[in-house]
Amino acid sequence: MRITSKGQVTIPVEIRERAGLLPNTEVEFEFDGKVVRIVHAGSRKKDSRGARLISHLRGRGDVAMSTDDIMALTREG
Repeated sequence: MRITSKGQVTIPVEIRERAGLLPNTEVEFEFDGKVVRIVHAGSRKKDSRGARLISHLRGRGDVAMSTDDIMALTREG
């Protein structure tokens, strides 16, 4: 892996997935004199991967149906 002239590096997808680093995840860098670590910025227990995913998807739906209409569709059959 190579750092670009802008100081950028691509984090491999398997590491991003295992670490829960979704697009727009805020991160911080820590340096102990030998090792650089990327950590979630302001890590909080309630800021779970699922909560970030829901936040990312909120407002993106484009179906003009009420919850009752959607539930009625799931019960048909």
